[in-house]
Amino acid sequence: QVELVESGGGSVEAGGSFRLSCAASTRTTTLHCMGWLRHAPGKEREGVATFSATGDTTYAASMEGRFTISKDDAKNTLYLEMDSLKPEDTAMYYCATSAPGKYTYCREDYTGDMAYWGKGTAVTISS
Repeated sequence: QVELVESGGGSVEAGGSFRLSCAASTRTTTLHCMGWLRHAPGKEREGVATFSATGDTTYAASMEGRFTISKDDAKNTLYLEMDSLKPEDTAMYYCATSAPGKYTYCREDYTGDMAYWGKGTAVTISS
């Protein structure tokens, strides 16, 4: 069982920034596909970014260049730096991971591979 706890959300005006954190209860070196996803009211859940054990990262097209995913294995923590925020970025942001030791990298359709999820942290961007 892996527990993930997100933090760092809140409210900010458009153009602002946030840094979300996701603390894992186990060594993140064993979590070979970690990612951030979000769910906005009235919309479907969508992937935001992934971090593979290979060091590769991926981003959803609308977030590339504005968001940066990173991981600190010494702290067992995954981060999401979000800049140039827009009102449409308003959502609940979730951290998720594949099971320990499973997979080598995040597959293109990685959502179904996520075995553990955090409870989310809310981000609200006002115009």
